[in-house]
Amino acid sequence: MAQRSKSSSAWLHEHVNDAYVKQAQKDGYRARAAYKLLEINEKDKLIKAGTVLADLGSAPGSWSQVAAKLVGKQGRVFALDILPMEPIEGVDFIQGDFREDSVLSEFERLLDNRPLDVVICDMAPNMAGNAVMDQARSFYLCELALDFAQNHLKTGGSFLVKVFQGAGYQEYMQAMRETFAVVQTRKPDASRNRSSEIYLLGKNKR
Repeated sequence: MAQRSKSSSAWLHEHVNDAYVKQAQKDGYRARAAYKLLEINEKDKLIKAGTVLADLGSAPGSWSQVAAKLVGKQGRVFALDILPMEPIEGVDFIQGDFREDSVLSEFERLLDNRPLDVVICDMAPNMAGNAVMDQARSFYLCELALDFAQNHLKTGGSFLVKVFQGAGYQEYMQAMRETFAVVQTRKPDASRNRSSEIYLLGKNKR
């Protein structure tokens, strides 16, 4: 009997979490993460028609899909990732490491002196299973993303980044506060409760 209830609760747990997976399949999004961005944007109105935006660590592309719909024909979405990504209508994709000069110069060529309104980043490192190492890798990526935002966002622009609470979190929050007038935390419903991930939103770049 105990066995059955254990598997039943596991099934229920998966079923509840997979509601977003099923919805993503139905709506044509590449990952359930789409709903995290949709929910945050519903609240904060970051991405609007005409927004010029960069999506860092974009593959498989669900955030770029959402962004492309929101910015419309007047806006632009630039996606960067070291992994390949299937094309998305309305998205300029650059495959490569945005720390490399060749990738940055390609991005700047496409940007063509347009100021970026928004930078979004849902990157996570390949998890090694070592909590300390994974946390350090995660914040290294976040620091790179913040550096990118500092260099490419227009004054008054916004930055949305996924972080994991733990070592380095307070220091990173402080670095965000030095760059943005307002820094807020967001934990969308589509973010699994058991995950330590949280989104930091920097508004009004100094």
